[in-house]
Amino acid sequence: MSTELLAVVPVVAFLVGLVIVALAVALVKGGPKQPPPLASINEPFKSVDTSDLPPTRHFTARDNTALAYRRYAGRSPAKPRGSAVLIHGSSASGVSMHTLAKALAASGYDVYVPDMRGHGESGKKGTIAYIGQLEDDLGDFLDAVQPAGPRTLVGFSAGGGFALRFAGDARQLAFDRYVLLAPFIHQSAPTTPPSVGGWVNVGIARTVVLTILNTMRIRFFNHLPVIAYALAPEAAARLTPRYSYNLAQNFRPHSNYRADIRATRRPLEVLVGANDEAFYADAFAGVFEEAGRVVPVTIVPGVGHIGLTLEPVAVATIVAVVSERASEAVFIDDRSPRRRIRSSPQGRQSGALERR
Repeated sequence: MSTELLAVVPVVAFLVGLVIVALAVALVKGGPKQPPPLASINEPFKSVDTSDLPPTRHFTARDNTALAYRRYAGRSPAKPRGSAVLIHGSSASGVSMHTLAKALAASGYDVYVPDMRGHGESGKKGTIAYIGQLEDDLGDFLDAVQPAGPRTLVGFSAGGGFALRFAGDARQLAFDRYVLLAPFIHQSAPTTPPSVGGWVNVGIARTVVLTILNTMRIRFFNHLPVIAYALAPEAAARLTPRYSYNLAQNFRPHSNYRADIRATRRPLEVLVGANDEAFYADAFAGVFEEAGRVVPVTIVPGVGHIGLTLEPVAVATIVAVVSERASEAVFIDDRSPRRRIRSSPQGRQSGALERR
């Protein structure tokens, strides 16, 4: 070995050591910080009456874990119009979809609301065993429960992002239709403001290190938390305040969300409140068009992020879309919020519910 090479070896070893130390520090110290509670997310749920929740049921996933769900029987249980599976949003559980589930059941659908693994009564809170386990769980749920057809998968917020992920998956034909409610698309998508409007804090340093390690198939540290949610303290005790790397990467579209969109073959629709605090409502149509698919987007006036699943006008609109009665552009007359009126071909209308 030459003298020059011998001189270089210690330098290289020192630099490699520095890199390893830096990665270790980022892994240990680079986790998320707890953001302050976000009232627009926490407060609306306090007024929801859950005294009539259906009993919790369970199915057995392929790893023999019992996962929880609730069933809301349609008004004609012997002959339902079809079924709707509702996927809740980040940090939540199926209970958060109670208002919408009741409305869909009242319109004749059998409605199923699982607690996604890592949430509610399904598995260890805040983590899953591997990226892709949520898709496997949904497949196991369908095999075990056999919901009536036609089937619609309805996902809200992060659950809407996961619904898009499943809509582009090889198993997408398990559902006949996909309805995405204010879906999370990607942190860099035009729909997403910084920190999702204050709802999340991401441990960026830890996330970067774990992403590097995962490219090398080192997944030992994937249980570490990388996201913290702006839950109120009383809500954090019963919900899921943090996500591990595995859960954070799975409960959303793939990083290449455009590929997910292009891979979809079933009918797909998006609904979002005009006053959504977490996402830019006007940007959704462009995101799908840019990816090569024109998707109907309904913007519900006067409705925020959480209100999309709670407020009567929004819930009625979702039921109409799921029921396929809203195949043409419609708007809601401000003087009669429940009255559905066909829109003229002209563009945007004041106080209107738009489909575009």
